[in-house]
Amino acid sequence: MHKKLYMFAVILLLALSGCAHKEKTVHNEPNKPPESGEVSENEKESLPKYSYPLTGAEAKEPSENRSVAVMINNYPAARPQSGLAEADIVYEVLAEGDITRFLAIYQSEKPKRIGPVRSARDYFIHLAKGYSSLYIAHGYSPEARKMLSSGYIDNINGMQYDGTLFKRSSDRKPPHNSYISYENILKGAKLKHYQMNTPPSGLDFMNAAETMQVHGQDAKNVRIHYSHEPLFNVEYEYNADSEKYKRFSGGEQTADLESKRPVLLDNLFIVETKHKVIDGKGRRDINLTSGGKAYLFQKGKYREVEWRNIDGRILPFENGEKVKFVPGKTWINIVPNLNIVGIDK
Repeated sequence: MHKKLYMFAVILLLALSGCAHKEKTVHNEPNKPPESGEVSENEKESLPKYSYPLTGAEAKEPSENRSVAVMINNYPAARPQSGLAEADIVYEVLAEGDITRFLAIYQSEKPKRIGPVRSARDYFIHLAKGYSSLYIAHGYSPEARKMLSSGYIDNINGMQYDGTLFKRSSDRKPPHNSYISYENILKGAKLKHYQMNTPPSGLDFMNAAETMQVHGQDAKNVRIHYSHEPLFNVEYEYNADSEKYKRFSGGEQTADLESKRPVLLDNLFIVETKHKVIDGKGRRDINLTSGGKAYLFQKGKYREVEWRNIDGRILPFENGEKVKFVPGKTWINIVPNLNIVGIDK
């Protein structure tokens, strides 16, 4: 009898122990580490609810407007320009001779005045297409004119709207005095029945923790020697306080004509591509599809990477993996050879 009671007590204790262990396991379940691909609750809280697709910066509401890509003049007589500081992304590429031209892509900001607006080139059109942008230019090369008239990209051109949507400034001489407002861009889009409520797909951006781990060699000063003429050369200077790069052209800091707001960059991406002069006026054919060598500058550091064209966008890769951008503004300089780039620590 006593033996039976003893065995019953042992079984009861084992059962109670199992229940207690089970309750403890269930209680700890919510605190287990997230499985691969999951985002922890703390990480969710640190992520912005809404962000701009081309800067990664926090937005107060969903960003639903289409991107707009504008050709901006960089001849010395066109400086200082209007609207460059508001652009999310700027491509700087040689046009004729040693003079570069800008393709400024706007989505998160809508500047009141943009310009001077300059003529289209085929490679700029391809870059604008990569962001599904409405393309704005004043004039065109023969190849660019064929592309625009074929309907390859939605566009508004000053050749058809000079004096209406595009306004001439009296303090500068043609062709360095054509400007357009964001308001008139929207008027032109409505006139031509273009949809403007579809945002571009977003770029890949680092989170706060990843920006603290940016690696590479020190790069406090970057110079691009496009020409023997100093007016056409570019310099970037890193500011440790703001953690951004300032831009200089011909020794003058690049800033907005009206507001004096400086161009400040979070990502500087310099890519090497093949350039070929194709006519007597010095127009070029520039290879934007092959991929190749590049430098990526972020947080005062730089590393040698490669560039690839992904659906019309020039993006950085390292060891076969896409490199994320630091949230903020990006400037992409396309050069014929990385040998013209100088870097100071």
